[in-house]
Amino acid sequence: CSTFNTTQSIVTMQDKVIAPISIESQPGCVAGALMIMGNKWTPLIVMALSNGANRFCRLEDQLPGISPRTLSQRLDDLEQFKIITKKTFAEVPPRVEYELTDKGRDLIPILQSMADWGSKYPSCDSQTN
Repeated sequence: CSTFNTTQSIVTMQDKVIAPISIESQPGCVAGALMIMGNKWTPLIVMALSNGANRFCRLEDQLPGISPRTLSQRLDDLEQFKIITKKTFAEVPPRVEYELTDKGRDLIPILQSMADWGSKYPSCDSQTN
C-alpha cells in the first residue's frame, strides 16, 4: 500500500477508499423509501401523476402493460402512504381522480435524478455496458 504522510498521521490508500459515504441521516431511511417506491410500477405511477390529477383510465393509457388490478393495488398503497389523494366526485357515472400530495411531489426530484442516471447509463436491453 502506498502511504501519504500528513502532519497528524499516516493515511493509507486503503483508508481513503474504504471511508464510508454518509447517505442516510438516520439508519433505515433508504429502506423506508423503498417500502413505498420499490414496487414495480409505483415510480411510473408517481411520474404519470407529476403533471397533475389523473383518472384511472388515463393512468392505464399512460402505463401500457399494467393490469387494472395492479394499478388499483398500487394506487391503494400510495393512498395509504399519503403519497396520493383519491377524490371521488358525486356524478353519474362516478368519477375518481388521483393526485400527488406534497409528500408525493417531494418524490419528483428523485425520479428526475433516476431519469438522469438512466440517460447516462442506458439499460442492458439497449447496451451491454
